[in-house]
Amino acid sequence: MLLRERLAIMGEVELMAAAIEAFPGALLNGPDPRHYDERLEAAVRRFQRRHLLEVDGIVGPQTLAALNVPVEDRIDQIRLNMERARWLLHGLPESFVLVDIAGYRLSYFRPNGEIWRSRIVVGRPYRRTPSLRSEITHLTVNPTWTIPPTILREDVLPAVRRDLGYLWRERIQVLSPSGAPLDPWEIDWSRPGNVVLRQSPGPHNALGELVVRFPNDHMVYLHDTPSQGLFAREQRAASSGCIRVENIDEFAQLLLDDTRSGYDVRAQIERGGTRNVSLAERMPVILHYWTVHPAEDGQLAFRPDIYERDDALLRALDRPLSL
Repeated sequence: MLLRERLAIMGEVELMAAAIEAFPGALLNGPDPRHYDERLEAAVRRFQRRHLLEVDGIVGPQTLAALNVPVEDRIDQIRLNMERARWLLHGLPESFVLVDIAGYRLSYFRPNGEIWRSRIVVGRPYRRTPSLRSEITHLTVNPTWTIPPTILREDVLPAVRRDLGYLWRERIQVLSPSGAPLDPWEIDWSRPGNVVLRQSPGPHNALGELVVRFPNDHMVYLHDTPSQGLFAREQRAASSGCIRVENIDEFAQLLLDDTRSGYDVRAQIERGGTRNVSLAERMPVILHYWTVHPAEDGQLAFRPDIYERDDALLRALDRPLSL
């Protein structure tokens, strides 16, 4: 099947889908199906955008693979994502925050629908952002960052062993488990023991100016970032598990206003110093992983299975019931 015909059947070639349905040979009397014109390039870009692929208008390996997925596989993908919805999207409160991991976006819902949306960066495939339900309890302005064990072991300690100056450049303090300052020069960095590394607050801090916190067993949270350029990517699985939120100060102010907490986020940040700001009422938050999602135009958007979770769930769904 030619590219133009396949995209028309999928509804990506503007004004042609209805004609194809009514007159199956319509494309043969329209543009040369072998010619890659502006109209066809626009259709490819729409397809790429809807499938969260790099939007370049080029039918490269990822785009070609998505175009060639059999319809039976797409039906299975819909089935298993309906199962995921049953796990988390039950008993929804009137207002809540929804983190769409595979779609790289955060949405804030009030009783009248979605009122705020932002792009996010989520965990890499080997440091996955978990699916969970919790409640946002407080914010931290001008946060310090205590480096978690995995990042310490796999990222920071190798950098320190190569160059001790890394600690000063990144403004990282070396502390004992009780919080007492330690001299980096007196530590055997090949066997550092139970030292704690903590990054001081400021524009260099990995958490940026603001953290939105909710209790969970995975030590994840929503936070600002100094690496704003990552939000321009189409595929944004680039963190160590926590969720980086674009324009998080706007989101935080909405949370404070809607819970009648009486704080001005920007004023709190500009005061300097690290402090926690509690919400007067907890706000429900859901982190979910969907590889199919309703698009704004009413079609289904199919996303890359960045964490390779679909196959295992499909096998479980198709397994015969045994008593």
